[in-house]
Amino acid sequence: MFTGIIETVGTVRQVLPKGSQMRLVIDINRIAEGTALGDSIAVSGVCLTVCKLAGTEATFDVSGETIAKSGLKTLKAGAKVNLERAMSADGRFGGHIVQGHVDGVGRITAIRKQSDFAVFRIEASADLLDQMVSKGSVAVDGISLTVAKLDTTGFEIAIIPTTLQETTWQYAKIGDTVNIETDILIKAVKKQLEKILPTEGGLTPDKLKEHGF
Repeated sequence: MFTGIIETVGTVRQVLPKGSQMRLVIDINRIAEGTALGDSIAVSGVCLTVCKLAGTEATFDVSGETIAKSGLKTLKAGAKVNLERAMSADGRFGGHIVQGHVDGVGRITAIRKQSDFAVFRIEASADLLDQMVSKGSVAVDGISLTVAKLDTTGFEIAIIPTTLQETTWQYAKIGDTVNIETDILIKAVKKQLEKILPTEGGLTPDKLKEHGF
């Protein structure tokens, strides 16, 4: 499990295709200390496993499913990625529950600078937007953020100066693809409500009583 609080920005050294899969070699710089084979690291929000470690360079195998679901397929040598190690049992919970299981991708369509802050608009599919609420949490490229505004085609997030300086948002531009993981709590509630709420006829007292309310 992760929290969406980025530890450092890494640099992609190699992108090695392996049929429908691929292998990434990333310089994880200062978090290499204390990292071991088999450890989980969120790479721009995608949970990957360290399969090789040489100095500060970590190697990760990426499955076809992950490639299809995320924006990792767009990475090239020299690209910057957000990095966060899995949360330790005694660690501080600074963000929100982030699993590293990306639900899909979005695209940056607008950037508004407001002094040292910036507001980004991201367009995403209806399926992803249905799993968000205004003022709720969302992980974008692995960063725990708050949905500032939500409509039928996209959402907005406000990035504070510290986040701009210490993550890949400092390099972001219109047209970029970003990884999106919606809040697991919203997904769980939505799943249960879909079982309870009738598809026809609306919600009735009898329907509520039937399900223990």
